[in-house]
Amino acid sequence: MEESRSKAYEDRMACSVHLDEAETGVVIIDQRELPNRQVYRTLHTDQELYDAIKTLAVRGAPAIGICAGYGMYVLSLSAKATESEAFLEEMRRCGDYLVSSRPTAVNLSWAVKRMLGVIERSPDEPVDAIRRKLHDESIAIHDEDIAMCTRISEYGLTLVKPGDGILTHCNAGPLATSKYGTSIGPVMLGKERGIDFKVFADETRPLLQGARLTSYELAKAGVDVTLICDNMASQVMKNGWVQACFVGCDRIAANGDFANKIGTSGVAILAKHYGIPFYTLGPLSTIDMDCPTGADIRIEERNPDEIRTMWYKEPMALPEVSCYNPAFDVTDHELVTGIVTDRGIIYPPFKENLAKLFE
Repeated sequence: MEESRSKAYEDRMACSVHLDEAETGVVIIDQRELPNRQVYRTLHTDQELYDAIKTLAVRGAPAIGICAGYGMYVLSLSAKATESEAFLEEMRRCGDYLVSSRPTAVNLSWAVKRMLGVIERSPDEPVDAIRRKLHDESIAIHDEDIAMCTRISEYGLTLVKPGDGILTHCNAGPLATSKYGTSIGPVMLGKERGIDFKVFADETRPLLQGARLTSYELAKAGVDVTLICDNMASQVMKNGWVQACFVGCDRIAANGDFANKIGTSGVAILAKHYGIPFYTLGPLSTIDMDCPTGADIRIEERNPDEIRTMWYKEPMALPEVSCYNPAFDVTDHELVTGIVTDRGIIYPPFKENLAKLFE
C-alpha cells in the first residue's frame, strides 16, 4: 500500500499542475514560457488562479479542472468564515470567479461544482473538517484524471498501427492533462511500449500551442514529430502521410458536436475530404449532456493583440485593422469518426451512444 501511495504521489508531482509540498499552494508549469524556459509558479489567491487560467499559464481542459480542484482547496485555507453555511457562500463566490476565467472549458465548472458539493454534503461539520475533505477531493480529481488519461491512451492505441502518421491540432498532451495526455496519449503510451509513430503537429495559430507545447513534449519523449503551419495540413494529408487525426476537446455536446481550439473544425473537414479517420479524445467529464448541440456552446473571444502583436517584434497589422479572435470552434458530429473516452470508443449515432454512458 505504501508503495502504491508513493507511485501515485510521484505521478501527481510529475504533472504540470500539483500541490506544493506544504499543500498550501498550487504549483503550475507556466505554459506561456515554453519551450524556451521551464518556469514554475505557485498560486495562492483567487486572483492568481484566475489570471493563470485566463492567460493560459495553465491550459488544457483536464489540467484546468485539476487546477480548479486544487485551487478551491487552497482558497478554503484562507476563507474567513467559521461556520459551514457562511463557508459555503464564501467558497461559492470563489468558484463563480474561477469559472468566469474560461467559461467554455466544462472541466473548470465541473471541478468547481464537485468541490462545492463536498461542502454542501457537510452542512453540520466544522470548517476544518470540511477543509480536510476538500483536500482529499482535490487529490481524487487528479488521481482520477491520471487513470482516465491512461485508459484513453489505451483505447486510442487500438485505432492505429506501428508507423502510422498521426496529425494533431493544438495541445492535449501531459502539459494540458496528466500522465500521457489525451490526444497524444496513444503516441506517448506507444512510445513507452516501443511502438513508433510519425506525428504532424499543427502550429495552432494564434497562440502556437502545437509549436510551443505539442512538438516540445513529443520531441522530449523521443517521438518522430514534424511541425507544420496550420495551412499545410491539407498538403500533408494529400501526400498520404496521415492515417489518423487525433485532437482534444474542451466540451462535447450531447449530440457529439465538440468545441476545441480554433482550427479544429477545418482539420475535420479536410480529413473528411481525404477519407482519413478523425477522432476526438477526452474524459467523461468533458461531455456536457446539458448542452444539446454545438450551437449551445459559448465561444470565448480573446484579445485581438494575440493576432496583431503577440509573437512579433513589431505589430504585423495596423492598429486600426479589426481582428476576430475566437478561442475555439465547433466541429460538427457528422465529421467525427469516433469519440475516445475513458469508458471506451463511442461511435455514431452519438446522441444515443453518449447518453448510454450516463445511464
